Amino acid sequence: MSRAFEEHAQNGAAVRRGSSRASGQFVCANGALCAFWLLIFSVAAAGQAPRKEVVVVTGTYEPIPLEEADRSVRRLEVNDEQRLLSNTLLDSLNRDSSVDLRQRGQNNIQTDVSIRGGTFGQTLILLNGMRLNDVQSGHHSMDVPVPLETMERIEVLKGSGSTHYGSDAIGGVVHFITKAPEVNEFRLRGALGNFGVNQERAIATLARSAWSQQFAFSRDFSTGFIPNRDYRNMSVSSSTSIRTALGNSSFLLAHADRPFGAEQFYGNFNSWERTKTWFASGNQSIGERTNIGFGFRRHTDLFVLYRDRPQVFTNRHAVESYQLNFRRTEPLSPNVKLHWGAEGLHDSIVSNNLGTHSRGRGAGYVALDVRALQRFSFSAGAREEIYASQRQFSPTVAGGFWISPQFKLRASVSRAFRLPTFTDLYYHDPANLGSPDLKPESATSYEAGLDWNSGGRFKADVAVFQRREHNGIDYVRRSPTDIWRATNFQDLRFTGVESSLSARLSRTHLVNLGYTWLHGAQDQLRGVFSKYSFNYPRHLGIAGWTSVLPGGLMGRVRIGAVERYGRDPYAVVDAYVARTTGRMHPFLQLTNLTDAAYQEIFGVAMPGFGMVGGVEILVFQGKK
Repeated sequence: MSRAFEEHAQNGAAVRRGSSRASGQFVCANGALCAFWLLIFSVAAAGQAPRKEVVVVTGTYEPIPLEEADRSVRRLEVNDEQRLLSNTLLDSLNRDSSVDLRQRGQNNIQTDVSIRGGTFGQTLILLNGMRLNDVQSGHHSMDVPVPLETMERIEVLKGSGSTHYGSDAIGGVVHFITKAPEVNEFRLRGALGNFGVNQERAIATLARSAWSQQFAFSRDFSTGFIPNRDYRNMSVSSSTSIRTALGNSSFLLAHADRPFGAEQFYGNFNSWERTKTWFASGNQSIGERTNIGFGFRRHTDLFVLYRDRPQVFTNRHAVESYQLNFRRTEPLSPNVKLHWGAEGLHDSIVSNNLGTHSRGRGAGYVALDVRALQRFSFSAGAREEIYASQRQFSPTVAGGFWISPQFKLRASVSRAFRLPTFTDLYYHDPANLGSPDLKPESATSYEAGLDWNSGGRFKADVAVFQRREHNGIDYVRRSPTDIWRATNFQDLRFTGVESSLSARLSRTHLVNLGYTWLHGAQDQLRGVFSKYSFNYPRHLGIAGWTSVLPGGLMGRVRIGAVERYGRDPYAVVDAYVARTTGRMHPFLQLTNLTDAAYQEIFGVAMPGFGMVGGVEILVFQGKK
């Protein structure tokens, strides 16, 4: 069986400890819908053989089986085969219908991520547990500095996550997790495509019983699908793991450089921009109960409003962020654990437009987790974050109950907050004006759902949720001729329903379906125009098919259909095929097959039909 389908089977048939039966995910909003799903899938629910547990670490204080999570958490695998069927990290992230990707350019050129209708600033981005969110602007938070080849999986927490992670986690959390090297290997990859695409990638790993070292490199160049939409992405990383009597140690160093033409990005200007990221992190476990982590991020942004006349308007920003965390777990009984810890964060910026500013924050948290596996679970946590003379209190309560071996009810309520970025506070140009009087955003999120798993072949989920925002931050104006002004909104509400179905039709065919409906309280705008809050998708549906084909080939097709608030719907079809066996892995990637004209951000055109073809060479692979 292909590794991709093996992992799907593991996802679908994760076993609770001490149980010979399996359960999984199906969420239901009301009794009629539950009855419908039960009628459709009752025959298929006979179950499959139990397999390896699938573990998540996002939205929890320690690794737990996916099926034990009381929050909506999605785990997206990024294994070797799926990387051949992907071009960037977005090709994995776009499998979830509650995750709305808003690109200004192809191949993750300044991508905004929205979860459940939140703005790009309301989504927290993590890399191995460390924050990537940029204090200058949330537009830079997705500048993930490591190559795709280093990634193992992406975990998505939907709904507020401030109790665990602090500021910015209002709509949800996207957590990128790199893989620990397991074998000695050396891979090379190259590709060419239309729009002048030229790609080169390499990864080398040396693994020993007590330590491992990995180096990765990626370069992606394009002349652009229209004038002044060229780009050049480059990233390098070094990952080191060491196992000693004290515990596991891991260190990550990464750098990314992204110059790109920014035509239409911020209006009808032939703009140009270059962002650079330096990232370093270390993690040390002390025994099984204690963990210490450190992270450093430096990000620079050079923005030129007129590419041919840089002297007219040029901004230079440099941001530095430090973070330190301490986490501890205390078992109180076989079914009860107490988690506690502390974090420190410091952000600073030097900018010719925003000025020179800095702010520090300290936080402490405590959480109680009760689990009678196979029967019920309950968790309650609280975080107090202190900055300047202000405090933010973020509590969470969540619980789950198995009503049968295959069905689990769950519900949660939590509070989250977001501090204004320095752009929100201090930015100014002829069309935009920040406000130093902005208050932090806050939101209370409610969620209820039902998870269902037939034992491996079928699984599904449906959830209803609502987010009530206070002091929401957005840029607004009262007429088309007015400038955009940073403003606090009051009492915005977003209500939605999300659902998904995964079906392993055979050993070689996997189908995934997802649909999310969302409604925002538009009457709260009171006659003003919003720049970001109401770009949300009212309807977002995804259909995916992955199959093992003859000749060692694997194929994947994705169809994504979106209708944004106040705009016409559109659909994008992508197809990928690659040879996954042997040492030579040719691949072909076809994007926007129907050549649809669409915009993920209003006024910013996206490319039509794209084609990239290449080959990956497994130069060497051996055991430790």
